[in-house]
Amino acid sequence: MALLNRPVSGADSTEPVDVSRETPSPWPGLGLALAGVLVAWSVHRLVSWAPMLTVSVVLGIAAAHVPGLRGFVRGPARPGLSLAGRRLMRIGIVLLGLALGLDQVLRLGWATVAMVAAVVAATFFGTLWLGRRLGLPGDQPLLIATGYSICGASAIGAVSEVSGSDEEDVASSVALVTLCGTLAIAVLPLLQGPLGLSDPEFGRWVGASVHDVGQVVATAQTAGPGALGEAVLVKLMRVAMLTPLVAAVAFSVRARKRGVRTPSGRRPAPVPLFVAGFLAAAAMRATGVLPDAALEGAHTVQELLLAAALFGLGSAVHLPTLARTGARAALLGLAAWAVVAGVSFAGVLLTA
Repeated sequence: MALLNRPVSGADSTEPVDVSRETPSPWPGLGLALAGVLVAWSVHRLVSWAPMLTVSVVLGIAAAHVPGLRGFVRGPARPGLSLAGRRLMRIGIVLLGLALGLDQVLRLGWATVAMVAAVVAATFFGTLWLGRRLGLPGDQPLLIATGYSICGASAIGAVSEVSGSDEEDVASSVALVTLCGTLAIAVLPLLQGPLGLSDPEFGRWVGASVHDVGQVVATAQTAGPGALGEAVLVKLMRVAMLTPLVAAVAFSVRARKRGVRTPSGRRPAPVPLFVAGFLAAAAMRATGVLPDAALEGAHTVQELLLAAALFGLGSAVHLPTLARTGARAALLGLAAWAVVAGVSFAGVLLTA
């Protein structure tokens, strides 16, 4: 128990305050997250089709269950890993805005914009409805719906910031979305021929249906540079949908907690600061004032920050707990995958 300032009998002096146990150090966890990022980067360099962000999640899950390490992960490292999963995620999402070329997105045409909006809406509301019908606990339906409809783990992290979701719900949702997105890298290229898609059409389908940006790149590059360019642009258009979605969730949470103030006495902001930063970064990218070297450097920093954040989130996954809702979560994941793939495929054919 920490010592409090207590008057000494017969004197005006007080005993010193020991707060060391009240403020656990984040450095052990941050150091472990850094080590996980270095390993994930090395794996990606050796196996180019394995996105660094995906590997980071897997390593985080593994670290939480390896005998001899799991005690450290759940004990001294927990404060730093939780810090990485939240604070570093916010900074990474802000930098993600620098990858969003609004002028490039608009060149795809309003028909494609409408198609992407329809895919996002159908996937989000369909997954949310089904998740609640299946009785998934906590915010899992909301988080899984967000991850499948927008941009995987990054979107889950953004929405969890404004919804105040439990760390375990966030971690299990990230694990499920990451698993399905990784499977897409192997499955979708096999379907291009049977579905009769040209390379640009395949790229648009991948961009509209695969979750994480790294997974989109890994999947679309199998059909060549034409498919890859289309996939990235469509994917960035989906990323642009993150801002209104997060703002809507923040508004909903604020409405439910109307009159409730934060511990500092202030009401929560209607739009989180990191969302405003994301928009500011996208606007700065659109001005063209940033040189290519700066954008490449920002992209590298963004990847490293998100990798550290996802390692932290992965380390919060508790497989026995996940297994208790595993069948329902797996069913929801497969259904959401079918919805986003089917609706986006129809959209690509209509806008071809």
